[in-house]
Order: sequence, then C-alpha cells, then structure tokens
Amino acid sequence: MTIKSTENSSFDRDKLRILIIILIILGIFFRFINIDKKIYWRDETYTSLRMSGYTKAELNRQVFNGKEIRIEDLTKFQHINSEKSPLDTIKGLATEEPHLPPLYFLMARFWVQWFGDSIAIIRSLSAILSLFAFPCIYWLCRELFDLPLVAWMAVGVIAISPFQVLYAQEARPYSLWTVTILLSSAALLRAMRIQTKLSWIIYAVTVVLGLYTFLLSGLVNIGQGIYVFVVEGCRFTKKFTAYLVVLIVGYITFTPWILFVISNFSEFNKRTRWTSREVSLFSLFNMWLGNLSRIFFDVGIGSDDPLSRIIPLSPFILILLITIGYAILFLYRRGSKREKLFILILIIVCAIPLVLPDLILGGRRSGIARYLLPCYLGIQLAVAYFLAAKISFLPFKVWQQKLWQVVTIAIFSAGVLSCAIGSQAQVWWNKDASELPAIAGIINQANYSLVVSDTNPEPIFALSYLLDPKVRLQLLVKPNIPKISQGFSDVFLYKPSDGLRMKLEKEQSYQSKPMQELGKFQDQLWKLEKQPRFNNSAN
Repeated sequence: MTIKSTENSSFDRDKLRILIIILIILGIFFRFINIDKKIYWRDETYTSLRMSGYTKAELNRQVFNGKEIRIEDLTKFQHINSEKSPLDTIKGLATEEPHLPPLYFLMARFWVQWFGDSIAIIRSLSAILSLFAFPCIYWLCRELFDLPLVAWMAVGVIAISPFQVLYAQEARPYSLWTVTILLSSAALLRAMRIQTKLSWIIYAVTVVLGLYTFLLSGLVNIGQGIYVFVVEGCRFTKKFTAYLVVLIVGYITFTPWILFVISNFSEFNKRTRWTSREVSLFSLFNMWLGNLSRIFFDVGIGSDDPLSRIIPLSPFILILLITIGYAILFLYRRGSKREKLFILILIIVCAIPLVLPDLILGGRRSGIARYLLPCYLGIQLAVAYFLAAKISFLPFKVWQQKLWQVVTIAIFSAGVLSCAIGSQAQVWWNKDASELPAIAGIINQANYSLVVSDTNPEPIFALSYLLDPKVRLQLLVKPNIPKISQGFSDVFLYKPSDGLRMKLEKEQSYQSKPMQELGKFQDQLWKLEKQPRFNNSAN
C-alpha cells in the first residue's frame, strides 16, 4: 500500500526543511573541522604512496635496505615530485594494488599538485566529494519516492551520519564511491522514466565512473539490473535491453583494468587475503551489529573494546537496531513496488556476496564496514522514508505524530553528538592504529633514538607522521639483519619479526625488552640494550 499525504498532519513541513538546512550546515562543519587531527593511518599512507607514483619495489630498494635514514628520507615517498607522472600512479596501482581502480588516486594526485600535500589538504578532497552526496541523494529520492518530503529527510540523514562524516575525512575512495552509487541510481531511474538516448548515456557514464572508483560497484550494477528486470515483469523489454547495452558498454570501457586485475591476480589475491582471515561467528555478528549502529550513532567504540565500554551503550544501540529493522519492515509493507524493490535489492544484492563466503568459508569480508557502503545507503534511504511517513503522512493521531517527531529528533541528535565527539578524537575504531600515539611518545622522549624494523611499509609510514625529525630509522626486508651503529641514546625495535629479535640477540649480543607501558600493544615496541661481555680467564 502506497503512503499518501494527509491534510490534518500536525507536522510543519517548513520547520522540517529548516531543521534539515541546519543539519546540512552542521554536516559540512563536521566534515572539515579538525580534519587533520585523526591519525594518518596505514591505508591513507598508501594513498600518498600511490599519488607519489613510487612503487613498493622502489621503496624497498631505496629505503628498506638496512641503511640508517632520516624521517624526511622516508616521507619522500609520500609526496609528489617531478620524477614521477600520473602514469606512474596508474602503474603502481595496476601492478601492486589492482583491487583499487585509479580514478580517486588520479584525482587526489592532481588535487595535491594544485593545493599542497598536507594531511588536511589531502583529506579535504574526500570531504568536498562527500558534499556531492547531498544533491545526489535528493535527486535519487525525488525519482524513487512518491513523497517529496523523503528527499529532505534523506539529505538530513546522510548529512549528519557519523559513518558518512568519518569516511569524508579519510584519504580513500569511499566518499567518491558513495557519490557514484547515488548518482548512478538516480540516473538509472531517470533513464527508465524519460527513456531518451541522452539519459541512458548519462547512466552509462555513471556506471563507468563507479567501476573506476571501486570494484564492488559491480554488485551495485547487478542489483540495478535485477531491479529493472523485475520491475519490467521479468521480460526483455525496451528498458531492460537499454540497461544491458549500457552495462556492456560500461564493462567494455572498464576492460583495461579488468586485464590488469587478471594479469596481476596473484598480487590482487595477496592484497585482499586478509579479508578471509577467520574470525568467530560471535565476533562477526558483533561486527555486523556494531557497523549497523554506527550509521546513526558512533562514539568510537570498536568491536575489540572491553565490555565495560560497550555494555553502558547497549540499550541505546539495541533501540537503534530495532528502529532500523522496523524501518525496513515498514518499507516492505507500506512502500510501493518500485520503492521497496529498489532499496531491498540494493541492500540484499550488495550484502549476500560478502556475507555468504564468511559464513561458509570463514572470513571477515562482511564485517568490513566500508565494503558494505551500498547496503548502508539503502538502510539510510529506508529510514528516511520511514521517518518522513511517520511524522507527516500517516493518518495518526496528534500524539502519535508527536511521538515520531521526537524519535526523528533523537536520531538526528545522536548523529550530531557522535560527530561532535568524533571531531575531537585522534584515534577511532576504523583507523586500527590506537597504539601509535603512545608508541611515538616513547620514541620521541629519547634524546637520540634509532628505530629498527622489518615490518611492512604501511605501519612505518603511519608512525613516521608522529615522530620527531631527530629520530633515525633503519628499515629492512626480512630476513635481512642490520648492523646497528653505536652512539644512539636508545634503540627500539618496532613490530619486529621473531627472527630479527633472535638474531640480534644471538649475533650482536643485544637484549630486547617489550615496552610494558603499552599494555596489550607491548609486543609492538621493544627496547634493545647491549648485553655486557664477560671474559673467562683460563687456569
């Protein structure tokens, strides 16, 4: 049954629009305030490496060679320079990270070339791109829903969503991916409505943009195809044929990157292998619930945090999850055929290919929040429809409408509170680097310290942004062992392999001690001290 407007609604639509405008202003504010405060974590440092045009192989050759270097020698690989061109950015992605198409990284390279490469400038590209989601979701809602007020509600939901704000402040492709998902969805609905050649060309362009932004856009395209096919009565109509033509053209345009993925599939598999790392079903379930609640309420609690932090918030999270479930059920029962089909297909088709492998084979693919971004957009659309209908369109009594107005204000308030808390934090659940400030603090306290490591480049890059220029680094690739110079006040091992520690102790007479003040992270930083030599006198 389609929801129709009621004449005696107690809700003032003008007041709602004013509220949404306030939320938009707050959303813009939170996307830019303290944009450089959170740690520039390992994924973002690889964004900078790709922008620079250098490859990991060049990095290993020039830096991870066992020689002592300064911080600035390492950060050379985090800045663009005249030695490398945009083609080197594409080459680095194609050969070492083929799971990441190049569109965002090329945009970021030109962005920092024009405006500078500070953390704030780099992240500001994502923040600006995220603002385009506002008109895109408004357009999508006007094409999809019979209720015009849903569009305003959806803009308010996405503007102040802590999940959207979080990734708007990250130097990764997720803000751009959000825009391409919404844009392609709106373009498809418009093409189906007006059925002109130009409208289908516009949709084709959005398909290509999505594919060159993130590979999982393919799931979005499949979902859109299922929607067109079902709406057209499961027949090969003119509209469905046009969709197939657009899809073929889009994937032909994307063929060069598909060939890169195939030719470098071993690297593709290596870079994505961590997503199949097994976790318990309880942990996976905990990730799902946590990620769902963070769409609307997020105070920085991760799935690994102690229960003493999680339990006090459990009632609020439970209420929020029930509201989300009720909103989806409400859409299914009351929405028109095209409304519920579009949203439910978007959620289900983009979730099942990640959820099923985790349940059958094991892994954490579906627990990685950013991979389920299309599903969360679908949920936000369902909640926007639900709230718009409840506060002003259902023939409720006045007190019932007032109740749902309070619920709406509560959901928006939860988003504002979450964004306010998050804007003041240095670390957050998605950064996976909460230990770095403490580690950097210990190293920086030393008068003249050396950090030795044979770990991967990503954590080294992330740590280097927090280290003082006086710190020296000695980096190497396993299983090489460095010759450590004398003259340093303190020598630290950062994320060392067991082989490195054991050989330094055995071959160079060092003793390694974990930094116990780091608590559960003490195995990430060790202090090296020379063992005293004792000469045995012969009788």
